[in-house]
Amino acid sequence: MESWEFGRMVRRCRDRMAPETVGVPAGRRRRATGLRREELAGLAGISPDYLTRLEQGRATAPSAQVVEALAQALRLSDPERDLLFRLAGQTAPGPGVVPTRVTPSVQRLLDRLACTPVAVYDACWTLVLANAPYDALMGDTSAWRGIERNAIWRNLVGPGTRVVHTAGEQADHEARLVADLRLTASRYPADRALRQLIGELAGMSPRFAELWDSDAPAPLPDPSRHKVIGHPAVGRITLDCDPLIVALDDLRITVYTAEPGTEDAERLALAIALGTQTLVEQTHGDGRGA
Repeated sequence: MESWEFGRMVRRCRDRMAPETVGVPAGRRRRATGLRREELAGLAGISPDYLTRLEQGRATAPSAQVVEALAQALRLSDPERDLLFRLAGQTAPGPGVVPTRVTPSVQRLLDRLACTPVAVYDACWTLVLANAPYDALMGDTSAWRGIERNAIWRNLVGPGTRVVHTAGEQADHEARLVADLRLTASRYPADRALRQLIGELAGMSPRFAELWDSDAPAPLPDPSRHKVIGHPAVGRITLDCDPLIVALDDLRITVYTAEPGTEDAERLALAIALGTQTLVEQTHGDGRGA
């Protein structure tokens, strides 16, 4: 790995990235010209200390997942992304690997939904990105690391989510997630990271192993559905949850909305406002550059 050049490229791209471009409030006391280290680390799902060591050339073996996450967070063009992989001593993931790349056209779509809770998952149901309204609604995702970013792990092993399910609904949700992962495994048989994820889930969760060997549930007549979110500040919010599939890139985009003029719409707006205000206060309270 060309550690010094890799770190220099990351730092250079971080310095040129306007915070508003990725939904980070700039704040009035900001000294950094672009993103702060902790902000980029949060967007990429890595620790600020690790990012510091990467930029300084003291960490010399970033995984393909880390390089991809940094390229995504920095919104690199395809040539820049390929260069970043080369500087890390790796080849950009090919067609046999589960894609995590959010293309510029999909990113433009997400930018137009900047005031709506949106999360993007890859075909393994690992979180690729979540916008600020999503974090305000569902809880901050920036500190999630590794397998913590996987929705199957969160439902079967981890702390769960703020979605309120009956026991039957939760069981059906888990079965559909695992069945979809099984289809993903059939499409990407050579993906080593996917095989590792499946092995880890099977080792952690007897429920996962049971579902892996079970028949897939019948397709839903309408994949769009209502979901109840238990928000700690504003109470329960019933929302429409619409999954969108980006077929060529094998991504799942989940969008949460409420019917205008309803009490749920008011609660959603309040949840987003409270979450955004918290982020602004944290930003204004930290005048450090990076």
